[in-house]
Amino acid sequence: MTSTPAESPLALTRRARRIGRLLTETHPDAHCELDHGNPLQLAVATILSAQCTDKRVNEVTPKLFARYRTAADYAGADRAELEELIRPTGFFRNKTNSLIGLGEALVARYDGEVPGRLTDLITLPGFGRKTANVILGNAFDVPGITVDTHFQRLVRRWGLTGETDPVKIEHAIGALFPKREWTMLSHRVIFHGRRVCHARKPACGACTLAKICPSYGEGPTEPEVAVKLLKGPRAGELAAAVGLDPALVPSAAATADVP
Repeated sequence: MTSTPAESPLALTRRARRIGRLLTETHPDAHCELDHGNPLQLAVATILSAQCTDKRVNEVTPKLFARYRTAADYAGADRAELEELIRPTGFFRNKTNSLIGLGEALVARYDGEVPGRLTDLITLPGFGRKTANVILGNAFDVPGITVDTHFQRLVRRWGLTGETDPVKIEHAIGALFPKREWTMLSHRVIFHGRRVCHARKPACGACTLAKICPSYGEGPTEPEVAVKLLKGPRAGELAAAVGLDPALVPSAAATADVP
């Protein structure tokens, strides 16, 4: 879904910012869902999150972080041991390569510390712009837009851009919002994608953005059907936000895994 030709740049910006305000109201709890205590831990968790849920990563990282505390620890890791620890996150051999390579690069080039600049971060093993922006926004308070699969899907559904390349999406959406909002906007869009606007069956009839979404109707519009698609610990509150009875939300929704 792309923006209609009749929508002027000013109208597009106004609609985008209205979406941003609605997301702020809808997801006041939005945050980085990868547990971490410092930039290195966040970098490791972000690498592990590729093709894996944040919940699964968070189940693995406590033991991992206790065993590997510094970049030097990852650089000198026993490959078999590290592979076994991160095996539940999938693609564990490739991720092990990235983690060992990350440790080696940090030790060799940055005195063992994770750098706080995009130009440096994107040179690290296992890093792209998405990973770099996660680190910048959440570890260094440097605004960044994280274009993951949820973000890409939703901004296209909302007609905010027709771009498909993640870097072009990042720049297109960045132009619509004040820079100071970029990091939290990313969290809120991702929260909405995980809890409401699902890939295969979005909860259109239980969505706070329904009235301004050009893709309304891609999922069930009947409230009693859509409300059953809401996920997360605030699923009942999400239902109430659109005037639906929270009791209609299945009890399992609160504990359901979000992708």
